[in-house]
Amino acid sequence: MSKEMPPAVILTERRGRSLWITIQREERRNALNPEVIAGISNAIQASRSDASLRAIVLTGAGRKAFCAGADLSRGTDVFSEGPGEPTTDFGRLARIVHEVGVPLIGRINGDCVAGGMGLMALCDLVIASDAARFGLPEGKVGVFPMQVLVYLRRMIHPRHVNELCLTGELISAARAKEIGIANEVVPYEELDGRIEGVVGRVSAMSPAALKRGKYAIAAMQAMGFHEALAFAETQIALVSRTDDAREGLAAFNDKRKPRWASDEAGE
Repeated sequence: MSKEMPPAVILTERRGRSLWITIQREERRNALNPEVIAGISNAIQASRSDASLRAIVLTGAGRKAFCAGADLSRGTDVFSEGPGEPTTDFGRLARIVHEVGVPLIGRINGDCVAGGMGLMALCDLVIASDAARFGLPEGKVGVFPMQVLVYLRRMIHPRHVNELCLTGELISAARAKEIGIANEVVPYEELDGRIEGVVGRVSAMSPAALKRGKYAIAAMQAMGFHEALAFAETQIALVSRTDDAREGLAAFNDKRKPRWASDEAGE
């Protein structure tokens, strides 16, 4: 008798110039487990060879939850891979995302909690349903959102970080936008249309410029003023010598849309 295959926990779907990655664990509020994180990691790694890709959209199945955090049915093992392993699966995912040259867009379809906040924080842009809630309740189960802090403390004011971490209370999508977690908040029914609009605008940009720009944004976060300014001076010199820069300036002067080199290669 053939063994029944377990259901896929990650769905990947190409939609035009974007790759959609959906967590398929609606019955568990799209909670994270090693298979989910490995699936997201593998999908993002595979996307790096696609020169025609312009954006990656990360979301969850259904309307109730984007991601409810770690699957706590695994006990404390969910937070560590043992004393002999110096990194975690989420940490490895974060390192992979750090190297991605296209924008990662968070489609927050429902509650974004604990480890879900970590996934959200990996995204460059975040569009949320107005019914979504955000929070870091890890203290209620005896742990603390350590890895999320790496991103969140750079994203929002320390007072807001403290409030989320120390009280564990969930905040509304409107409040998340107010403090800088979400870029936009829309009714659920408008979520996909808004995401497609953002993908369209991103797709009109120079892929080479965005790739180098994402690298520069990340690099400058750890620099002081003088170091960052010197770095920026070298980067603008480099990006201005790319084929995309030459094409972009020519298109501007010719009053036409640019034809990016990677677009031509992907046709």
